[in-house]
Amino acid sequence: MKTIYLSFFAMTFLTPSLAQTTAVQDSIPEIQLEEVKLAGLRVDEDQPFSFSNVDKEELVSRNLGQDLPILLNYLPGVVTTSDAGAGIGYTGIRVRGSDATRVNVTINGIPYNDSESQGVYWVNMPDFASSVSSLQIQRGVGTSTNGSGAFGASINLLTDEVSQKAYAEMANTLGSFNTLKHTMKFSTGLLNDHFEFSGRLSKITSDGFIERATSDLKSYFFQAAYQDENTLIKALVFGGHEITYQSWFGVDANTLATNRSYNPAGEIYDDNGNLEGHYDNQVDNYRQDHYQFHWNQKIDDYTSLSLGLNYTYGRGYYEEYKDLWFEQNVNFSSDNNFSYLGLQPVNIGGTSIDTTENIIQKWLDNDYYVATFSLNKQKGNTEWNLGLLYSSYVGDHFGELIFANYASGVQPGHRFYENQGDKKEGNIYAKVNHRFNDRISGYLDLQYRSISYSTNGNLKGPEPISIDENYGFFNPKAGLVYTYTPKNKFYLSFARAHREPSRADFENGNPQPEELNDYELGWRYNTEKANLLVNFYFMDYTNQLALTGALDDVGTPIRENIGKSSRLGIEIEGTFSLANRWTWQPNLTLSRNRNHDFYFLRDGVLSDLGDTHLSFSPAMVAGNILVFQPSTQWKMALLTKYVGEQYMGNIDAQASKLEAYTVSDLNVNYQILPKSLFKEINISILLNNFLGTKYISNGYFYTFDDDYSVPGVVTTVEGAGYYPQARFNFLAGINLRF
Repeated sequence: MKTIYLSFFAMTFLTPSLAQTTAVQDSIPEIQLEEVKLAGLRVDEDQPFSFSNVDKEELVSRNLGQDLPILLNYLPGVVTTSDAGAGIGYTGIRVRGSDATRVNVTINGIPYNDSESQGVYWVNMPDFASSVSSLQIQRGVGTSTNGSGAFGASINLLTDEVSQKAYAEMANTLGSFNTLKHTMKFSTGLLNDHFEFSGRLSKITSDGFIERATSDLKSYFFQAAYQDENTLIKALVFGGHEITYQSWFGVDANTLATNRSYNPAGEIYDDNGNLEGHYDNQVDNYRQDHYQFHWNQKIDDYTSLSLGLNYTYGRGYYEEYKDLWFEQNVNFSSDNNFSYLGLQPVNIGGTSIDTTENIIQKWLDNDYYVATFSLNKQKGNTEWNLGLLYSSYVGDHFGELIFANYASGVQPGHRFYENQGDKKEGNIYAKVNHRFNDRISGYLDLQYRSISYSTNGNLKGPEPISIDENYGFFNPKAGLVYTYTPKNKFYLSFARAHREPSRADFENGNPQPEELNDYELGWRYNTEKANLLVNFYFMDYTNQLALTGALDDVGTPIRENIGKSSRLGIEIEGTFSLANRWTWQPNLTLSRNRNHDFYFLRDGVLSDLGDTHLSFSPAMVAGNILVFQPSTQWKMALLTKYVGEQYMGNIDAQASKLEAYTVSDLNVNYQILPKSLFKEINISILLNNFLGTKYISNGYFYTFDDDYSVPGVVTTVEGAGYYPQARFNFLAGINLRF
C-alpha cells in the first residue's frame, strides 16, 4: 500500500555464486518444463548482461523472518533499508542507485510492481522467501521482461518447483525485539506420477527496533500441479495480510543524537504543544491475494510455449491521527480543515468552528488482471523467444473519516475523497540469440510497450484529480558475446528503456516519461575453482525521474524530471575456492552518478550548480562472504557490507549527506540427520551487525523557501530526516523436516 571502507576488503563479504557453467551444448537441448516460464525472462552467460543467480539453498541459510530485500543485501550494487530498523515490516531495495520503482519484479513471469505507484511492497508477501526456488537479478536494463520496463534492475522470482517426494516442515524463529516466526510447509510429492499438492502457512511478529514499529504478518502459499513428459500445469494461490505500525516518519538530527529509536508517528499534543502520548492504532492494514495459473508445454524437441494468467486482489488502508496543534503549528497543513474533510463549519456559542482533530483511514481497493504468453524455439545455433502481455488494473482510492471533534452529525465512514485509477498495458517482445561460430554469438531483443492511464474523482478533500495519458515505447536491445577461450568470455551490449510516470509523479507535478540508454561491457572468467565477472556500464538518462529526497504527505518519495543525468561504473563479483573448506565470495561496485548542468532556486535566485551527485547513489558499494564448512553438518559465514557516503538530494547540500557505513553479520548453520522421526533438523543462528555499528541506511531531505520571517527576503531552508538501523541483534531458528 504505502508507500525506502576500503580497508573493508580485508574483512569478508557475500555475493551468491553466479551459478555459471562453461559447457557448450551442441546437441538437441532437453527442455526443462520448470524453466519454460523463465525462458524469455532470464539470461545466462551466453547473453551480454550483468546478472546474479540466487538459489534456494542460498536463501534458506538466512531466511529467519527478514524480508526478501534484506536477504539480497550482499549482492553487487544492492543497498537495502528497513523502516523498523531490523529487516521486518516495510523494507526497501536499491540497485545501482535505482529505487524500487525502477526495479522490475516478476513472480513466475507475472509483473509484481504496483501499477500506479510502480513500487514493490514486500511486506504484502511476508516470508515469501520460503516459497522461492530461485531468483535472478539483472542489473541495468537487462533483457525484455513483462511489466514496466526495468530502469535500474530486474528481479525474476520462480516459486517452489514440483517436489518428487512427500515432506512436511516446521520452522520456528525467535530473536531480538520480540521477533517470532512460525512456518509450516508440506508437499504430497508426486501422486500417481503426475499430481502434486503443496502449501505453506507463515506468521511473523516483531516489535521492531524503532519504537512501536510493530509488525503482525500472516501469509500463505498453496500450489496444485500436474506434470507429464511434455506438460506442466500449475495453479497457485498465495498472499498475505500485514498490520504494521507506521514508522516511515524517521527522526531529525537532534532526536537521532538523543534517542535513535524514537518514532514520532501518532503524536498527541495538548493545546499548548506539550506531548501527551501517541495514538495506538496508527497502522497500515493491507491484504493482498494472488491467483495464478501456468501452463508450460513442450511441443517438440526444439519448441516450447508458456501461458500465464493472474488475478491479484488488494485492499486495505492506513489509519492516521491528525493532531490539531501539530498540523497547525508545525506541519502548517490543511488536513484538519472542515473543507478538506468534506464537512460544513459548525457554530458553537456564536463561534464558527472549521478545524478539528480527526482520525482518518485512507483506503486502496484494487484489482489487477494479467495474461502472458511466450513461445520459445531453440534449434541449431539459434534460439528465439516471442512474448506477449496484457494487463488491466483498477484501483479505488478513498478516504474515510473515523473520528472528528465537532462533527457529531457525520456518520461513521464518511468519505471525504474518492477517485479511481485505471491502467492498461500491452507488451510484445521478440528475442533472438544466434551463434555465428564457435567464438561469436549475437543477441537482438525488440520490445514495444503501450500504456494507457487515467484517473477521475477528487484527491485530498475537494481537490480534483484528472489524468488521461497514453504512451508507446519502443525498446531495442542488442549485443555480442565473444568466447576467447572456454574460460574467458567477453561481451558488450546496448539497451534502451522508457518508463512512464507514476501516479505520485502526476500528483506532485507535470512529469514526462523517462528515457535510458544503457551500455554494458563485461568479462567472465570461469574455472573449476574460480568464477569472476567484471562489468563496465554507462547509463545515459534523459528526463530521469530522480528522487528529490523529499516525501509527500503520505510518505511517498517525491520525484522530478532532472533533464540529463548518467551513471558510470564498474561491477566486480566472484566466487573463489580458497581451500577444501573455505569459499570467498566478494563483490565491489564503483560508480560516478551525476546530474548534468543542474539548476536550483536558492534564496530566490536560480543558480547553475553544474554537475551534482544523483540522490541515493553511493560511489562505492561492496559486499563479501567468507564461508567455512568444516564438515557436511556445519557451515559458517562471515558477511560484511560497505556502503559509501551518499546524498539524499540532488543539490550536494551537506545537510543531505548520509555517512558511509560498514556492517558485519555472522551466520551459523548446523544440520542433523536423525535415524528416526525427523528426516532433517537444521539449526540456524544469525547475528546481525554483531560489531554494533551505529548506522543510517536511508533518510529524506527537503527544502522550502521562507518568505515570511523577513518581509521581502527569501531564504531557502533545508531539513532532513533519518532512518537509523538496529545495532547488534540476533535471530535463531530451528527447522524440522519430516
